[in-house]
Amino acid sequence: MFKPVSSKVSFPELEKAILQWWKEEGIFHRTEIEREGRPLFMLYEGPPTANGTPGIHHVLARVFKDIICRYKTMKGYRCLRKGGWDTHGLPVEVEVEKELGLTNKREIEDYGIARFNQQCRESVFRYVKEWEALTERTAFWVDMEHPYVTLENSYIETGWWIIKELWNKGLVYQGMKGTPHCPRCVTSLSSHEVAQGYEENTPDPSLYVKFRLSGWDPTRCSQQAYDDLAKHGEAIYFLAWTTTPWTLPGNTALAVDPSAEYSLVEVESPGGKEILLLASALVDKVVQESYRVVKTLRGRDVVGLTYEKLYDPGEYEVPIRRFRHGDGADSAEGSDLEEVGGFTTAVIGTDFVSLEEGTGIVHIAPAFGDEDLNAGREHGLAFVQPVNLQGMVTGTYPF
Repeated sequence: MFKPVSSKVSFPELEKAILQWWKEEGIFHRTEIEREGRPLFMLYEGPPTANGTPGIHHVLARVFKDIICRYKTMKGYRCLRKGGWDTHGLPVEVEVEKELGLTNKREIEDYGIARFNQQCRESVFRYVKEWEALTERTAFWVDMEHPYVTLENSYIETGWWIIKELWNKGLVYQGMKGTPHCPRCVTSLSSHEVAQGYEENTPDPSLYVKFRLSGWDPTRCSQQAYDDLAKHGEAIYFLAWTTTPWTLPGNTALAVDPSAEYSLVEVESPGGKEILLLASALVDKVVQESYRVVKTLRGRDVVGLTYEKLYDPGEYEVPIRRFRHGDGADSAEGSDLEEVGGFTTAVIGTDFVSLEEGTGIVHIAPAFGDEDLNAGREHGLAFVQPVNLQGMVTGTYPF
């Protein structure tokens, strides 16, 4: 009943024979066409990179997908496994830029956008045969004969149709979101694109900044809150900590933890005595000089107090905008910002202030980073963006 099994087996030849039998008998496609009417399960599979070279995580992802599809097939589903080509994206463009010797967006425009796009189109299909051969050799079942191609008008129009349907149903709105940005490419980056060029163990400089108490915002707190603090001295500073000092020209607020304990500490400075406000838990870690605790209070007690601006953007000809407090998503203009002539800095309370590092006071620049952006939107803060899309500081700042 059984054929004898030889001890000398060529596994590569055995593999090729099985693959050839699958191909001749159309085994893969039969799992689709012979299951009409069964519950449908769909998988979309695209190539991993612009040059068609898979990494180990792509191989593992394929194995995982194949296991799922085989499981669903055995459970009686009709599994449609559609292959495709993700032809858009920065990796494709960067690859072509290298081939053409281009280094920035201006050179692409001088070369000709239409010519550059054509080079990109040709680039993404350069490794089709190699990718299909790899797909077959790894026994990964996916339909490569009828692939989706993201650069084809039919695919693009389908994407726009979906967005339009969402818009018609009121499920899409225009707003603002923080994204990584490449000044060389002059474009936003996806997290995947950032990961492709991210350098590990890069220096992460931080510094401490003093913001001098100046008054109070009557829309956020009372004069009594200011008087309770100001009576302890003329030179009182909020001591903040930041790992992004280059965003300081965009500062419009300071954040504290409303429930945490803060200390007013008197220290000797080259100009005489001054009083610093910082989280009590971090005083010994931050203050290197001898000090005296003048007063302890809660973060909520300083919310609404104001401080002197490090830089006044109006003075340096930088536009100032402000969040429409609470109604940004529904604004007629489709934007949650409005032009203003000036703004008042203030201390706000948030839930993301760390008491493990820094000073317990965080510098807030809504134009940089989603966390600050969301805080700006929630508290109706000013929005100052002193950096253009080329990464250059704008205005007439003295640096």
